[in-house]
Amino acid sequence: MSSKAKGLLIFFAVLSVAFLGYAGYVIKGERGTFLGVEKLPVLGAPGHTVPGFSFTDQEGKTRSSEDVKGKIYVAEYFFTTCTGICPKMNANMEKIYDAYKSNPNFLILSHTVDPEHDSIPVLKAYATKHGADSKNWWFLTGNKVDLYRLARQGYLVDDGTPSGDDDFVHTQWFALVDKTGQIRGLYEGTKDRDVYKLIADIDRLMKE
Repeated sequence: MSSKAKGLLIFFAVLSVAFLGYAGYVIKGERGTFLGVEKLPVLGAPGHTVPGFSFTDQEGKTRSSEDVKGKIYVAEYFFTTCTGICPKMNANMEKIYDAYKSNPNFLILSHTVDPEHDSIPVLKAYATKHGADSKNWWFLTGNKVDLYRLARQGYLVDDGTPSGDDDFVHTQWFALVDKTGQIRGLYEGTKDRDVYKLIADIDRLMKE
């Protein structure tokens, strides 16, 4: 083989390696790994994370943002007297709970939008109805302004704006939050298809 042929062979070998390297870089950026396993998106503005919070669960225990650090969780908003979307949402939330209730790194946070009615005893009765253990499924109450602000500015499940005494959040969206407080998906809690996708996405997030 002539020196010219050898030079061309080396040139094309280097070019091929460079191309494969660039292709791998692009795949990693889009899908999360060089193997092409798709990574869940991060929602919200760049750098957005769920802000700090402090509420009370169905057992009267304070639950704060410190308690969710390092855990994956699903957040929703509901009220116990709802006869519209909430019963369907929480029937579907039971499916998610059943799939991951034995995993110590997973939680469900169900926030009431009607704290005046949904007292701790009311929430406890509602939690019992859904077979929820307070160690990993929290039914939360607190200050209405703080609850609503977290729904809109934290979990991104409602795009409304405060409207005084008549303000009300009524949303079917579930938010999937990762271990660092980033929103990794929004799912319609009334749709079985979305709920099963959420269950699959939780599993993918556990492996990231």
